[in-house]
Amino acid sequence: MMSIEGYSIRRAERPEVDLIISWANSEGWNPGIHDAETFYKTDANGFFVGILDGKPVASISAVAYNASFAFLGFYIVRPPFRGQGLGTEIWNAGMKYLEGRNIGLDSVCEQQKLYERKGFWPCYKSVRHQGVGTGQVRKAEGIKYLSEVPMEDILAYDDQYFPVPRHVFTKSWIRQPGGMAYAALNNDELRGYGVLRQCHQGYKIGPLFADDEDVADSLFCALSGHAPQGAPVFLDTPQPNSAALELAKRHHMHPVFETVRMYTKEDPGLPMEGIFGVTSFELG
Repeated sequence: MMSIEGYSIRRAERPEVDLIISWANSEGWNPGIHDAETFYKTDANGFFVGILDGKPVASISAVAYNASFAFLGFYIVRPPFRGQGLGTEIWNAGMKYLEGRNIGLDSVCEQQKLYERKGFWPCYKSVRHQGVGTGQVRKAEGIKYLSEVPMEDILAYDDQYFPVPRHVFTKSWIRQPGGMAYAALNNDELRGYGVLRQCHQGYKIGPLFADDEDVADSLFCALSGHAPQGAPVFLDTPQPNSAALELAKRHHMHPVFETVRMYTKEDPGLPMEGIFGVTSFELG
């Protein structure tokens, strides 16, 4: 039973995920133009909207990857409706759905203490770097289209860098319209991969996973070459990976934003030295 008159919470339908992403864009989070389809496929039950007097005014994504791990995002109350407790209600609905799992989220630094009070613990910071596209597609030796790599190899490689397998997500993410995905191969062995996608402002590279800095650099150069010359390109680098920060600096990118990765339970212990670009701040 909702405690606020005229306010109810229900699961979002597919078109409403587009609405939620438009809200995120209004908040300055710059989501991908085609994110909604992949996000919804990952867990169609994991998106909630708060309805006040018949109109959507709040949202949260509470995506369950499996029975042990989940990720929170899109926690938004539209500005005219803040301060009324609407956010608390939809937060509770999302958390109830994810009960029992280790839950991750990426918090803006200003909200870290709030999430700590809600039972999340800080793990590491990520830094969003902004640069520009080169408009020049140059593929170093060993860089191939990701579509040329067997899917089972891609999924096995991705499994190393995420707390649990996310095969439904990955299969959709790497094939999204208008995107570009490259692999780095050495003697037919996958040594890294990256995805470039179009966002409301410019382009984002994520994930960017690689065995070492040289592989990551080759992938970055190939991907950023697909962005038009001068177009904004963003890379979200985990702060514990000093080589990722150096890569961004070497390509004349500058920090524009920081988040804190937080979890409700244990640190999943990911190999941070191979994560040069976070996939997304919304779904991890």
